[in-house]
Amino acid sequence: MIRLFRVFLPASVVGLLASEIILTFTCYVVAAVIFADVDPQTYLIDEGHWVSIAIVVACIMMGVYFHDLYTHFRIKSIILLFQQFGVVVGLAFLIQSLLVYVGNSQFGQGVGLIDLIVPTLIMIAGSTLTIIVVPTWRIFYSKVVLRATGSERVLLLGASSLVQEIGQYFFEHPEAGFSVLGYVENLETGAELPGGAVLGSISELEQIVSTLKPERIVVGMSERRDRLPVNQLLELRLSGIHIEDALTTYEAAFGRISTRELRPSQLVFSKELGSNHAALILQSIYSLGIAIVATVIFLPVMLLVFLLVRLSSRGPALYRQRRVGKNDVPFTLYKFRSMSADAEAESGAVWAKRDDPRVTPLGKWLRRLRLDELPQLFNVLKGEMSIVGPRPERPEFVTELEKQIPYYRQRHCIKPGITGWAQVNHKYGDTLEDTIIKLEYDLYYIKNLAPALDAYILFHTIKVMLLSRGSQ
Repeated sequence: MIRLFRVFLPASVVGLLASEIILTFTCYVVAAVIFADVDPQTYLIDEGHWVSIAIVVACIMMGVYFHDLYTHFRIKSIILLFQQFGVVVGLAFLIQSLLVYVGNSQFGQGVGLIDLIVPTLIMIAGSTLTIIVVPTWRIFYSKVVLRATGSERVLLLGASSLVQEIGQYFFEHPEAGFSVLGYVENLETGAELPGGAVLGSISELEQIVSTLKPERIVVGMSERRDRLPVNQLLELRLSGIHIEDALTTYEAAFGRISTRELRPSQLVFSKELGSNHAALILQSIYSLGIAIVATVIFLPVMLLVFLLVRLSSRGPALYRQRRVGKNDVPFTLYKFRSMSADAEAESGAVWAKRDDPRVTPLGKWLRRLRLDELPQLFNVLKGEMSIVGPRPERPEFVTELEKQIPYYRQRHCIKPGITGWAQVNHKYGDTLEDTIIKLEYDLYYIKNLAPALDAYILFHTIKVMLLSRGSQ
């Protein structure tokens, strides 16, 4: 795996993305070479039309991303794959049409948008080539290139629930670049577990390693006392085999820190976990800058939503609610009201749930488009929140969740955020299990807090908002 933006990404996916960018750009360059009215070098280099082609390529790559074609790597249907690329290229045509429309207006001529338009014949020819070449390359890449490059051979020592989840993940995601040889545990040899079978007992570890020659051993034993073969693992480590704790592998694979087998000492002695004052100060600065710009841009939208909420149902348009902030300090969160004014008059504080009857008709759309959260920009301006961070929870829930979930209080060591790593990776949760999963994402974010990760989260937030994912 390759670590970019403080996130572990499969090298095969990064390679596919890079190759598809090059191929798509090449398709339009070839079309320009064939159909340009002037010399191709003059058209592309001297007149700078390579920028126009780069914009088209960027639109296509964004469309591929929005279709989850880099997340769901396996090709389930070749016909569907070609259809998806056809839709993606259609998006590029729509954006080109928009550029033509705006470019021919007085505003567009003033800023030179007309120069960013790809001529019709080149656009049609390049798009046709893209629809044929890029999906074909993706099929070839998944069936030939991945097999040729091979996968890292992994042996799983132990059969804890954490290790089994890792085994299942590697089996379902071959693009991650790992192939599971099997498990070593004191269970019946041959017993099937997620992603592989039991190869033998712990006492047979050296023999199994000698036979299968793994490149990595992931250790995840639910009970290690008097069972962990420390001396054997040390010898294997010195022989060149990478030995890794299951918690580390899990973090890289799933992008979250599992709390199931996490020991306090692992947090205490972690070099990365903890408040990095420089990073927190920098985050406060760019959060404030983003909030100022966003408030100016969305102020007309907020005024419109304010009027719509006020006129569509009884009660105030702006909803104020107590939430827990950094260092357990409570603050007042601002939102546009999306529920009826007396939503909790009888029930008291309860989580929202899917198809919640308390949500107003307008509130459903506000939540779906995330417009109800726009007033939280004022919380950022006041210094109570950041643009990115753990989701702030209500004090009534925090008190109970701290009793039921280990490490829950640790998420309050930084400012809460409007969006966050948990929000873009997991659906809105109304169960204890969902809360634990989101906590695991929050711990990962706290451990890896950096401007690069915040930028990555903001980029993914756009996709979540446009596709209305996670709203409830």
